[in-house]
Amino acid sequence: MAKKKAKKAAKKRKPNAAFMKPMTPDATLAAVIGANAMPRTEVTKKIWAYIKKNGLQDKKNKRLINADDKLKPLFGGKSSVTMFELTRLVNKHLK
Repeated sequence: MAKKKAKKAAKKRKPNAAFMKPMTPDATLAAVIGANAMPRTEVTKKIWAYIKKNGLQDKKNKRLINADDKLKPLFGGKSSVTMFELTRLVNKHLK
């Protein structure tokens, strides 16, 4: 039984093509990450780099992200969102 589990774990995962497809950000998102087309995974990395660089993660509740002037339009006018809402909000700004 243990050998079967080991074989399944050894298989290499293929990346999902949908995540790797270059997407173009709209003007609101481009103000934060730049206007170049990039995969969704790269968009998420750049947004998190921006959040960490500017210290926008809430100090007490790490799941909350506080908006600054650039992120507020991206968040639909909200002053803070959870990290789980972030991807859904960002996807609205990708073409």
